[in-house]
Amino acid sequence: MQSSAATTHVAEHAVNVAAPAADVYDLVADAQRWPDVFGPTVHTEVLEETEQHQVLRIWAFANGRVRDWTSRRSLDPSARTVTFRQVVSAPPVASMGGVWRIGETADGCRVTLLHDYRAIGDDPEALRLIETALDTNSTAELGALKTTAERLAQSAQLRFGFSTHRDIDGSPREVFDFLARAESWPSRLPHVARLDLREEEPGVQHMTMDTYGPDGSVHTTSSVRLCFPERGLIVYKQTAPPPVMTGHTGRWLVESVLDDSGAPVVRATSWHTVVLDPDGVRRVLGPSTRLAEARAMVRRSLDANSSATLLRAKQFVE
Repeated sequence: MQSSAATTHVAEHAVNVAAPAADVYDLVADAQRWPDVFGPTVHTEVLEETEQHQVLRIWAFANGRVRDWTSRRSLDPSARTVTFRQVVSAPPVASMGGVWRIGETADGCRVTLLHDYRAIGDDPEALRLIETALDTNSTAELGALKTTAERLAQSAQLRFGFSTHRDIDGSPREVFDFLARAESWPSRLPHVARLDLREEEPGVQHMTMDTYGPDGSVHTTSSVRLCFPERGLIVYKQTAPPPVMTGHTGRWLVESVLDDSGAPVVRATSWHTVVLDPDGVRRVLGPSTRLAEARAMVRRSLDANSSATLLRAKQFVE
């Protein structure tokens, strides 16, 4: 990593990917998929969008803590570049920008990630923290991009999503509180054996949870959740997913809607997005297990837990 005599510093990271350049560009350009691809990214929201420009709000880990910032992006699919600049940076960053470049190679493509940044007050300790976070996150992001792109090039069945919902006769806030107060789940949900919850700041929850499988076995997962009570929304990402997955993200949404008869009702919906790990599938479920079978098994398990949670929320509120 190098720095100029002024206060602007630069960093460059790169990786070779055995996948078509166009497909890799699509993964970088589609920010909504970042939580499924990039380990540090927890959640992204598109605030403004045109064909070639976006304004994003991003939540991601930096030096072990979840930070959020707003970035403006320019997308050039013909050149396969995505240029970005933080509109509102999180301290100690004063400003940050850069560019993704995806260039074709004989056996796939080479992805280069460039950053330029400044620290508030040009503070040496702040610069060290930024350097560490940049190096850690960029290395992790490029490694994850390589793994995801190369696996998806082999099979599109690895990534899938689904949802389930339940209508509840109660107030949206009561339903939301049931889902947000996860520390009470062991006494409220039969499939939750243990849950440790730490809230580092309001609305940012870190969870470690033991759940019972259909056969009575106990599985441990770790997640980070972002709670938006004013929107009735909870988004989450498993930071330590089960071994058959490389990624698992989801969200809970509580909203007032009209049911099929036109009557007002509170609807709670659970969404899941899963990326399977083919090596983990063979290791855990057996070498002859097909991806379609693994998809069905994972969906049944996740859907059963979500449906049980929604049913208990309904019973608790009503």
